[in-house]
Amino acid sequence: MRITLIHALKHSIVPIEASFAKLWPEARLMNLLDDSLSADLARDGGLTDSMTERFLDLGRYATSTGSDAILFTCSAFGPCIEAVARVQAPMPVLKPNEAMIEQAAAKAGRVGLLSTFAPTLASMPAEFPSSVTLVPKLVEGALAALDRGDRATHDRLVVEASKDLRDCDVIALAQYSMAPAADLVAQATGRPVLTTPDSAVNKLKKLLC
Repeated sequence: MRITLIHALKHSIVPIEASFAKLWPEARLMNLLDDSLSADLARDGGLTDSMTERFLDLGRYATSTGSDAILFTCSAFGPCIEAVARVQAPMPVLKPNEAMIEQAAAKAGRVGLLSTFAPTLASMPAEFPSSVTLVPKLVEGALAALDRGDRATHDRLVVEASKDLRDCDVIALAQYSMAPAADLVAQATGRPVLTTPDSAVNKLKKLLC
């Protein structure tokens, strides 16, 4: 199976490739990176028609290469990804967080949503069902640290912020780039931690195998 991974942040590539290597090493991966997407979203302050068209172009390109599925890895572009899914149906086109959200919803209760990218907290909460009590938390400064190549500071800030979510039943890490900190968050909070890459890979494997 050929899976196209479409990224808006370069930091997403290593975590999702690690999850595939661990959970589905037989899959063939193709990475597409447009790191201007996140910058343009931050500049524009919201999703636009032109942004949706850019996503449709990426979806068409992925399909033209013979992909069996598309997985987007940046969590702030839900409506754009939904547009790609409608056009490319019946090919599986997954939003980065949908599999993790399904897992979190199955647990119900209070879900702490930890994010390092502010636009994610504007778009992603609406994707959770009403059965979930969502507690969003932005990790200030973590993504900037990662942009500087400082993974240690990123992870420290994520762990410190996660301590505010210790009264939740489960903690969901919104960005793929946060996945390497999952074990540290679990240790600091004593809560189960869901990561987007592992959830997404497991869902794709079930859909395609």
